[in-house]
Amino acid sequence: MAEELWNAVDDYIGERLVGEDAALHEVAKASEMAGLPAIAVAPNQGKLLHLYAKMIGAKRVLEIGTLGGYSTIWLARALPADGLVVTLEYSPEHAEVAEANIAHAGVADRVQVRVGAALDLLPDLAGEAPFDLVFIDADKQNNANYFQWALRLTKPGSVIVVDNAVRGGAIADPSRDSSDVVGTRQLYDVVSAETRVTATAVQTVGAKGHDGFLIARVN
Repeated sequence: MAEELWNAVDDYIGERLVGEDAALHEVAKASEMAGLPAIAVAPNQGKLLHLYAKMIGAKRVLEIGTLGGYSTIWLARALPADGLVVTLEYSPEHAEVAEANIAHAGVADRVQVRVGAALDLLPDLAGEAPFDLVFIDADKQNNANYFQWALRLTKPGSVIVVDNAVRGGAIADPSRDSSDVVGTRQLYDVVSAETRVTATAVQTVGAKGHDGFLIARVN
């Protein structure tokens, strides 16, 4: 019953505040047909990322974890014409789907998809920093490493957002010790000890179940 209610509320919010978007609907459909896992952000969450980028006047965005490009498109739409999203994707197959989706959405001129392991690609971005916004939504085991790289590639006033930061409440359950949960706890340990950011996390419920975002502003 709870999940049915969460879905109904997400639908309510989506109808009134997000709206129908043919391009994004096609992106979701193309990703599903290509066999990509259904783990992209929900429409209202995509718009939240869009608003974060708008609120800070972002021009350069780094995304770690492209999947089918759904969140990438939301972020790219928030940027000015000369803005850029650099998005890193481990899977060549996922990257191919994402590039087609991004082109279909009309934002290919503002997006660069780079293929490979993020920890191998991130050092090459030093010459392209700083980024105004970093969105981390990749393998959770490396969240702490990704966050530390995000700090190196940002500046005071930049915002770092990490998805899937609650794991259905598992972060607070000592009996849960999967690699995703352990990696997420390590992220919290790193952020809580880091004096260069001001951070919080929020739980979310909805079409994507019970999870949440960690949000940090670089001091």
